[in-house]
Formats: sequence, structure tokens, C-alpha cells
Amino acid sequence: MKALLINTITISRIFLAMIIFLLLAQSNLYYLTLILFFIAGITDYLDGFLARKHSLTSNFGEILDPIADKILIIFLFFGLAINLSSFLIGFVASIIISREIWVGALRDYNSRNNNISATKVIFLAKIKTAVQLFTIFIYLSALAFNKMLLIIIGDVFILISLLITVYTGYIYTLNTFK
Repeated sequence: MKALLINTITISRIFLAMIIFLLLAQSNLYYLTLILFFIAGITDYLDGFLARKHSLTSNFGEILDPIADKILIIFLFFGLAINLSSFLIGFVASIIISREIWVGALRDYNSRNNNISATKVIFLAKIKTAVQLFTIFIYLSALAFNKMLLIIIGDVFILISLLITVYTGYIYTLNTFK
């Protein structure tokens, strides 16, 4: 029963991503998007905390949690790209998706060749996700509080995110083909 609750919390992050994406189309609902994004962030912490606390970690949860994170990040980056008419955000989001597909393919390849450790999640990949989420927070804050100077700061962080994203993909590729 607890495992079901934990997985439901994780799945709720996927639905929150879709809702936030749709809300970004409504220019007067930026506060709500920021609040829902904050709630999505809490679900990311909560599902992992509960799984560890109750020793309910599972293969399904280990697969679902990062997928929910990626869905949240991609929906929000594309929602922001559309909302802000930003080719930069759309381009970076496209590279992030490409990297995730590539790393997913590497993981599949490594699992078929008993080389799973080559694409085991590295600490820098966790930093990558944190920077991506922080970048989204900056953009949403700019919209919610009408502080457009924050958009420039968000653009700097999205470029940092891009560099970390590409670099971690490079590390996984090197580890795979050593």
C-alpha cells in the first residue's frame, strides 16, 4: 500500500507537468504555475524520502522517478519557450531531449552487454537536474513577479544547464565505449 502511494506521488509529478504546461498558455496564471512547480518539486523530494524511509525502493520506482523529472523539465522548458517566444529555451530543450534519448539508448545497450555500471547515475547528472529545475524556477519567478530582468539570469543558467547536460552525456558515452 505504501509503495502504491509513493508511485502515485511520482506519477502526480507527470500530471502536474501537463497542467503547468497548459497554465503557461494563460498569461494571468503565473503565480499558480509557480506554486504548482513548487509542489512538483516537493513530490520529487517526498517520493524518494518515503521510499528510503520505509525501505520501499524498487526497480519500477528507480525508473519512474527520473522519467517523471524529465517529463516535468521538458514540459516546462517547452511551455516557457512558447510563452516567452524563446528560441534559446526551445533549442536547449531539444538538446536535453536528444541527450536523454541518447543516454537511454546507452543504458539499454549496456544492460544488454552486462555493462550497467557504465551508465549508472553520476553525481554531476543530479547537479544537472538541479540546475535545470532552478533555471525553470527563475523563469517562472520572472513571469509570476513581472521581473523580466530574471529572464536574462534564466538564460545564463539555461546555458550552464546545457553545458552540464552535454558533458554528462559525453561521460556516459565514454564510459560505455571504453
